[in-house]
Amino acid sequence: MLLPSILRTVVPMVAGWVIVALSGLGLSVDSQTLGVAIAFAVAAAYYVLFRVVERLVERFGGPAWVKATAGLLLGYAKPPRYKATDDVTDLIRQSRR
Repeated sequence: MLLPSILRTVVPMVAGWVIVALSGLGLSVDSQTLGVAIAFAVAAAYYVLFRVVERLVERFGGPAWVKATAGLLLGYAKPPRYKATDDVTDLIRQSRR
């Protein structure tokens, strides 16, 4: 479930940047726009790095403090848990927990 977690964070950031960049109806890229793009890229890389660390520690049984530290650096010590299902109602219920 690592890929959905990453996608749910990175895709909205990229989509938000694209929408803002294109909303001016011009495709000019000035230094401020480039700075925002770089900030989003760094934020996405930061997130991916610490989610991968969490996942590797979880999968290969590394030290619990590494997983906890990676989680805290993401804002919440426990990684998200999703139960596999195709039932939309169940997915909505899970998202509200």
